[in-house]
Parts: sequence; structure tokens; C-alpha cells
Amino acid sequence: MMAIQRKVHTFFLCLISIFVFSSLVAAAVPKEQEQDRISALPGQPRVAFSQFSGPGCSSVAYGASEEIGPFRVNKTGSSLYLNPDAWNREANILFLESPAGVGFSYTNTSSDLKTSGDKRTAQDALIFLIRWMSRFPQYKYREFYIAGESYAGHYVPQLAKKIHDYNKKNPQIINLKGFIVGNAVTDSYNDGIGTITYWWSHSMISNQSYKSILKYCNFTSEETSKKCDDAYSYAVNYEFGKIDQYSIYTPTCPTSQNNTVKHIRFKNLHMISGYDPCTENYAEKYYNLPEVQKAMHANVTDIPYKWTACSEVLLKNWKDSEISVLPIYKELTAAGLKVWVFSGDTDSVVPVTATRFSLNHLNLSIKTRWYPWYSGGQVGGWTEVYNGLTFATVRGAGHEVPLFQPKRAYTLFKSFLAGKELPKR
Repeated sequence: MMAIQRKVHTFFLCLISIFVFSSLVAAAVPKEQEQDRISALPGQPRVAFSQFSGPGCSSVAYGASEEIGPFRVNKTGSSLYLNPDAWNREANILFLESPAGVGFSYTNTSSDLKTSGDKRTAQDALIFLIRWMSRFPQYKYREFYIAGESYAGHYVPQLAKKIHDYNKKNPQIINLKGFIVGNAVTDSYNDGIGTITYWWSHSMISNQSYKSILKYCNFTSEETSKKCDDAYSYAVNYEFGKIDQYSIYTPTCPTSQNNTVKHIRFKNLHMISGYDPCTENYAEKYYNLPEVQKAMHANVTDIPYKWTACSEVLLKNWKDSEISVLPIYKELTAAGLKVWVFSGDTDSVVPVTATRFSLNHLNLSIKTRWYPWYSGGQVGGWTEVYNGLTFATVRGAGHEVPLFQPKRAYTLFKSFLAGKELPKR
């Protein structure tokens, strides 16, 4: 768990890990909160905010350490440097590692790791938030938003619905205002068709493979045929080449052992000048340092394996996955929640075409027609605003948008929080 506090009026949950970062450095805090305080992380530069952490931090490697958190990990894997485009400049941020079993997060019942799924993940996250608000009551009732990427395209709207339903029957200590998701798994059929279309339209696969996959693969079923598997495997293993499927135009890390497509459920791998494709390796080295784990109050149970950001155990034993979260979008936009969806346009794993195909099935009326939005004097991407939902692309960004285009992602985040359309110039 990790939290970062900055502004007093907005609270922002990122479904990856847990950290709280706080600008109230000198403020007295209750004893329970003080137990969670991180005095400083090893190799950390001096900062004007406080940090708190509890038992479980893995996606600090992604959201907190590669994307939107205040620090990035140096190449040595032993120290940190400041991220000038950190999102905690705009809001208090809580990174939630979810589900249990990822990284340092754990369950007291090991069999739980073999029965995880969408429903349990959403319920566990709701219970966690209610208890966390009890431990940190100063955050109750503040404007609350949720964000995530990749398979968090399920986690985020599902948790938002849980909170929405909870608030109907209980005091609204979680003042949910909306959510934002990036390169998000949304709808099995449309995601599948959109992904294959992206591969073909970006010349990653042949006409023959494109036609074979569309002919033999059923994108609404978890069961696949041999012909589908063969067509898919040939395209990925022979036609793709050694590229990073999460960012098709950037170099791969020379130390990578496996360049085949990894499952989108938990693996959020990595276009800009200076981009380092090995950044995940630095984070893995840093978060395995005993002094770092001690400072973060992590690994208190002395797990007998190395820290990694993704859990193969969960991947193999996932029990339920919604075919589509579009019905949740319809319900929550109708309830008045602010919903933004964005896509880095160089990701081939959950690509922009997949998201556009999925969102088209909401049949939303257009409020502001498609236009280029700007960041730093350059086109940051394209956007269209609907009644209840905003869609935006981020030009030149891969799967982890803030990693590849941090300034454009920061502009996107500021506009989302402010409730403003993306800048037209």
C-alpha cells in the first residue's frame, strides 16, 4: 500500500498498488497512521510531501514508479529521482494493489489465490477502501476518482459500481465523482476484433493471418479451437518479429528473454526521445532490496519468493471475467458520474481500435465532435466528447501512457479533474 497526499480537495485512487503521498509534512497524525509512515525510501531525493505504506506494494513498479508517481527508479536500481510530471501535483493519490496475491499483497488463506476473479477483486477493494477511510478519516467525503489501465478496465468500473451501490444504502464516506481508464479491456468481442484490426492495419500481420483469425476465433468464448490457436500463434510468433507489443515503435530491452505477447490481465509492460525500455528491470531490482521493503512496511510476512509486479498464479487460476463492462458504463454515466477513456495509439495489446469499437456500442450522442487536442504546442492526440463520456487518444504513447508521454498524460489528467474538455490549442 502506498499513498501520496498533495491537494486537500481531491482524492484519486489508482488501481495498481497502495501508497499515500502527503504534503502535510509537519502535521500531527494519529498513532495508527504514524505506523504506516515512510520516513524516506532508500536513495530518495528530498521532497515536500509525506508517504505512508501498508502491507502490499507491487505495482509501485508501474503506476507509482514508471508512470504517475513522484519518483522514478535510476538505472542502478538502487536510488530514485523525481518525476516532474507526477500526478500527485494535482491530487492526493492512493495506489491500490489489486487483487490480493500480486507482488507483496497477500491473503491469509492461500487457496484464495486459486479462486480469484472479477467479483472478489471488486468486493475486496470496496472493503479495503471502507477500512482505509476509517484509518485515515481525514479523507472521508472528499471528491473521489478511480483510475486504471489494461485489465483495470474491468477493475475500475466494477469497483465504481460497488461504491455507487454501497452509497445508496450507507453514509457516503466515499464521495465518488467518476473514473478514468487507459488502454482498457472493455468488451471481449469488440476488443478482440479491434485488436486483430490494429495488427493488420499497422502491417504487423499478413492478410492470410488476419482472415484466418477472424474466421476461426470466437472472441466471446474463453474456449478456443485449435485452428484459432494455430492462426494466432503463427501471427504472434512468426509475423510480429521481436517487438514490444505494448509499444510497437520503440526498441525492446536487450535483456528481455521473452518478446512474445504477455497476457493483458496483469502484465502492463511498456515513445518519446529518451525512453528507456528496461525501466521495469530497474524497478524490480529496487523493490527487492531488503532496506526498501523495510522502509515501505512491505513483505512483513517474509514471502519465500522474489518481488515481481505480476502474479502467474493468479493468471492461471482466474475464475470469472465479465464479457463486457459496457452495461456498467451505461449505468454509471446515467447516474451522473464523470467517465473518461483514453488510449495510447502505439499499443497493440489493448489498442485504440479495440476501445473505439467497444465504445461505439454505447451509441452515445456526440456533444463535441472529433478534434485534435494540444499539449506543449503539439498535437497530443484526438478526442471526442459525448454526453456522459469523453474519449481521447494520446499520440505516440504505448500501453502505459504516462510512461511514454508523461506531459501529454499530465494534461489529460488535469483536464479530467477540472471537468474541462482537452485544450484545442
